[in-house]
Amino acid sequence: MKLIILDRDGVINYDSPDYIKHPDEWIALPGSLQAIARLHQAGYTIAVASNQSGLARGLFDITALTSIHQKLRKELGQLAGAIDAFFVCPHGPDEQCLCRKPLPGLFEDIATRYDTELAGVPAIGDSLRDLQACAAAGCTPWLVQTGNGPKTLQQGNLPEGTRHASNLADAVDQILTQAV
Repeated sequence: MKLIILDRDGVINYDSPDYIKHPDEWIALPGSLQAIARLHQAGYTIAVASNQSGLARGLFDITALTSIHQKLRKELGQLAGAIDAFFVCPHGPDEQCLCRKPLPGLFEDIATRYDTELAGVPAIGDSLRDLQACAAAGCTPWLVQTGNGPKTLQQGNLPEGTRHASNLADAVDQILTQAV
């Protein structure tokens, strides 16, 4: 199985310090949906692993989150693309759960769901916690320079072996080229 794991906010869509609370606020980054469609067409299983503490904070509910993901799926479907599954941490930062990135719980759930090892699986994020979680799970971390990416790069302390890309489309170009 060819598996790839993506963060959502700042990688696939524009991020907001006020959270993405409604489908109208969800706006795809340029080229991101086309990149996901290319992965799908190349036979990749695509999982999204996303902290969504806005749920715990009461900023939106599961119905709103589902509607946001339905909008993403609809726009992606128009490009002959698909996301196979969304894995979400609904907890706040102080709840000490095991699924909130930088802990690897979401990634372990993905490995269990697909009955696969994560060693070398590309995982793309824009924040240090994304990269730390994927490295802890054995994935290959990829940092994109969208969302929090520039700030993350400037802060440094990236996990060893972190790959770099300007955006999701660039990361997908590199990954698909390596896979040939």
